Amino acid sequence: MAVLLLVSTFPCRAAAPLVSSVATDSIADLRPLTSWQRFNRKVDKFTSSKGFQMTYVGVPLVVAGVATIPGRERFRQLRNDYVPEFKYKYDDYLQYAPAVVMLGLKGFGVESRSSWGRMLVSDAFSAAIMATVVNTIKYTAHVQRPDGSNYKSFPSGHTATAFMTAMMMHKEYGDRSPWYSISAFTVAAVTGVSRQLNNRHWVSDVLAGAGIGILSTELGYYLADLIFKDKGLNFESPTDYPLLEKPSFVGLYMGFSSGLGSIALADGMKLNTGIGSRIGVEGAYFFNRYIGCGGMATVSNIPVSLNTRPDAALEPIDEGRAMAGAYAQYPCTSRWSVGCKALAGYNYIPSRTLGCEGITFGRDNFVWSAGVSIGYMLKSHFGARFFCDYTSTSTSFTLSPSQELGISESRSGNSAIHALTWGASANILF
Repeated sequence: MAVLLLVSTFPCRAAAPLVSSVATDSIADLRPLTSWQRFNRKVDKFTSSKGFQMTYVGVPLVVAGVATIPGRERFRQLRNDYVPEFKYKYDDYLQYAPAVVMLGLKGFGVESRSSWGRMLVSDAFSAAIMATVVNTIKYTAHVQRPDGSNYKSFPSGHTATAFMTAMMMHKEYGDRSPWYSISAFTVAAVTGVSRQLNNRHWVSDVLAGAGIGILSTELGYYLADLIFKDKGLNFESPTDYPLLEKPSFVGLYMGFSSGLGSIALADGMKLNTGIGSRIGVEGAYFFNRYIGCGGMATVSNIPVSLNTRPDAALEPIDEGRAMAGAYAQYPCTSRWSVGCKALAGYNYIPSRTLGCEGITFGRDNFVWSAGVSIGYMLKSHFGARFFCDYTSTSTSFTLSPSQELGISESRSGNSAIHALTWGASANILF
């Protein structure tokens, strides 16, 4: 009765704050973090560190350059198969284009991250570091160019210069508009690809050169920041990027391609497949954070050997394909995501003899593909994907009598080709 009397005498006013305090102060604060939340916090803390921010683009490119040295001939074979006579020297000038545009914008009064003095010191440091590193490695590694002209192939100085100047543009103007960065890195990528098309560099040279160019600029700007501190700094670049509502992308697709098993011909005769290369472009438009549609266009080659005559010299199987379909992506953190895709389209295998008169291979046909990927947001509007794609198609073949290959009579038919491609893509996010 006493309790009831007290409650009736002091209605809700005194009790309300106590109930509210208990409801808001205890449960949320005492709830333990899940393993996934702890992992996300550790990842975000590590990826936000200054050292990681300076190296997480350049270092993987240099490592990729070294890692692709054993397989560099596979990518050169693509060039020899499709554009063997390509010889244009526009890349001698294109490498400087981002720097010229950056200086032009600055000269016309478009405000950049740094004052004139701070920018020039940053760029001077970057250029000095890049030139020193590139030339030291060139004269130490002593790698022969693919055209055999000299032994100064690794790394690519043109590509290092192009990505250094693109990174300068990104540092100074990338936060004003992503299109400054997109344009600069597109020019840098074209420069690197052109060095391969001109038969002046291996793919390993280009990847390492790109990484050195980016790292040199990061270090050059870091040294200038230590000297100038806040002086001459118009605005600071953000380190955290919001999760994209629509993670649409377009980018350069590059990887190694291997046939799964062998390609059956006739009477126990098979083509054993090796590891080749695939390169092209890929893009997708997302309707929301999770679902989109897109496609890709690639060229590739897969080396083959005949099981009954393993010593016979055969040309690789060249393929060109265009596919479209559905893409899906799930964001794990603000930077990391996982994705998958299902595509279908057109596959072209040029009809030709595979290095001898006994086997003719090739035909247009339907192709389908499925793949998974892990994505990472490198910078604002720039990302990378690590992928593994499966493809399936079929083509026609004709066997002609050949004493060298042990073919006694003419045969023709169709055979399925299954392949797995793994690699990475560099993407513009929009």
